[in-house]
Amino acid sequence: MEIAVKQHYRKEEEPLLEELSEQLKRAQDEYRPILTRFLNPRERFILEQLKGRFSDVKVAYAGGYPEAERKRALLYPEYYQPVVSDFELALIEVDYPTKFAQLSHGQVLGSLVNIGLERQVLGDIITDGLRYQFVTQANLASYFCNQVQAIGKVKVRLKEVALETLVNALDEWQAETMTVTTIRLDAVISHAYHFSRQVAKEMIKQKKVQVNWMMVEKPDYVLAQADIISVRGFGRIRLDQLMGPTKRAKQRLAISILKKKK
Repeated sequence: MEIAVKQHYRKEEEPLLEELSEQLKRAQDEYRPILTRFLNPRERFILEQLKGRFSDVKVAYAGGYPEAERKRALLYPEYYQPVVSDFELALIEVDYPTKFAQLSHGQVLGSLVNIGLERQVLGDIITDGLRYQFVTQANLASYFCNQVQAIGKVKVRLKEVALETLVNALDEWQAETMTVTTIRLDAVISHAYHFSRQVAKEMIKQKKVQVNWMMVEKPDYVLAQADIISVRGFGRIRLDQLMGPTKRAKQRLAISILKKKK
């Protein structure tokens, strides 16, 4: 990976740059489809930027449904026509006693990653408010079904179901624009949730904030387009677009906010 390319990204994103560049090169050199792991919005944003250096490679995405937050990418040559099966996705439903127990997104995710697999093998966790499903790699479907028998204190049974039976996911993201003096992490959090910068700084230092599912402990961490910020106890912020500076040199941002249910 050339230094000229790396300088446009964060230091911690360098392994991702190497990974995606290598996969793009393979798709180009081997002239065949290459399937990636699940990518979050920031990772897909970076892939789209890197793709410009590989003119012979096209990219398609799938995550089980069009609005999926996490998707696998298929890198393929011009002659190839992607089909759904190329993405090797499986849909797993959580069977649990809905009349007597409640689950949350966090509980489901925690149980899934606690069996020793990386977050990157998981797509979205989807719920209609009662039923829970999640998308994963097809080759890991049986492993999840065999390993997970409880979520929190609730006994569950995981079963693979057809992708066509995916529930109508609740969309509780609220789109809005904001104007901030800086796109530092503490500034964006305090503006989105309407508390002081000092409170935001303390939450970051107390390890209550993640950016793209990685712990960040620096209040002055500079955000970038497509970042997703998770704030424990409050919810998530998605930085959809950097809209440029105002006449007073402030920054206009298009964001979406997902507030945690009380």
